[in-house]
Amino acid sequence: MNHMDTTTEQVLKRVIPWDTYMASKFYDVNALQTVKSYCKESGVQRALLIDNSGQTHIDAFVKILSNVSKEDTTEYILVLVDEILSANPKRAILFHDKSLSNADIYGVFLKMLMSNNWFIQEKSCKILSFILSMRPKTEKSDEAKSSKGKITSTDDIFKALLDWQCAQLAKPSHPTRSVPVAISSLSTLLKEPCVRAAFVKADGLKFLIPLITPASTQQSIQLLYETCLSVWLLSYYDVAVQALSTTRVLQKLVEVVKGSTKEKVVRVIILTLKNFLEKGVFGAEMIDLGLPHIIQNLKGQAWSDEDLLTALNHLEEGLKENIKQLSSFEKYKQEVLLGHLEWSPMHKDHAFWRDNITNFEENDFQILRVLMTIIDTTEDPTSLAVACYDLSQFIQHHPGGRLVVGDLKAKERVMKLMNHENTEVTKYALLCAQRLFLGAKYASFLQV
Repeated sequence: MNHMDTTTEQVLKRVIPWDTYMASKFYDVNALQTVKSYCKESGVQRALLIDNSGQTHIDAFVKILSNVSKEDTTEYILVLVDEILSANPKRAILFHDKSLSNADIYGVFLKMLMSNNWFIQEKSCKILSFILSMRPKTEKSDEAKSSKGKITSTDDIFKALLDWQCAQLAKPSHPTRSVPVAISSLSTLLKEPCVRAAFVKADGLKFLIPLITPASTQQSIQLLYETCLSVWLLSYYDVAVQALSTTRVLQKLVEVVKGSTKEKVVRVIILTLKNFLEKGVFGAEMIDLGLPHIIQNLKGQAWSDEDLLTALNHLEEGLKENIKQLSSFEKYKQEVLLGHLEWSPMHKDHAFWRDNITNFEENDFQILRVLMTIIDTTEDPTSLAVACYDLSQFIQHHPGGRLVVGDLKAKERVMKLMNHENTEVTKYALLCAQRLFLGAKYASFLQV
């Protein structure tokens, strides 16, 4: 039986035969008595018991889980532990108390993570994530030993959990719960640098990108948030950022953030984009995707999170600086000389043309001559369209633009492109021809 449909509510309704366990003398009687008494209390009283004698109860839970073989009882104890930690994740520090130094805590839950019972796997994964997140920072896996021998190290458990998560994301064991459970656990573990490195090495990034999609239901919003949280944590790891730069992660994040009203989702995406920009990746793509305008819209909304407002301002300033860098004449010159033009931000930035128009005079108008060569030789429609547009911009902004471009015999070449099969090419070829015929005096009246 794989318990695929088992729920927490069903498990809590069970009557566990504590007295039978005690009578068998195979189990720790004090541990059984502690848990039996705990189960009789209300939710409020249980919380008080954990606050006042949490260590005693955690010790009892671990002893029973270490020895019991009946799955119904194992599930019941796991639900109790999950409830305790979900109510206050900081309680997981109780599992690291010195009184449990001889217990193989990780090993107990790792064994259950490898169970054939899905419900036990699910709860074990969640509990292990809580425990690992609260482990002492001084804990060293290679020194972790007990009087009974070497216990399961943090390295072992990180690897086992990561393998389990990737396996669930690649081929879910449960149709609706595998992916959310794996992502939730992953978003906790990726706080660890070693996990980030291992996740990238395991080619785990490919599982995250498809999950970044607009969400509407509470469950799908939580999955989206924890997926974006995972990407944010990975944005602190340079190797991950470089790997992500070859994916569609930016387009997916921008698509979500421009339509999301959920504050925590918007916050984590904006913080991720801020990290990307600070690491020198995605700058041009962010501008091409209209992120500056999206940020303006987001700033106009009534957010309560000050961190989000601060991040929006920082990202906005970063993009402004990026636009300045992208719009420099040297950047433009490099693109033209490479002979392959794209609609990078500088081409339609009026400030760029106004501030750099005299630079086009360098080396006997070298850049204009290269633009003419591109028009003569390339078959790429985008390069042709951009070249025509740039010539029209030169005519508009340079006092002698019409004469200079005319001397390069551009008129005949541009007019040929007015019959091009690509509509974008014909559009900008027509614009360039009009400005050649009308001259600078009337060119400003032509709108793109």
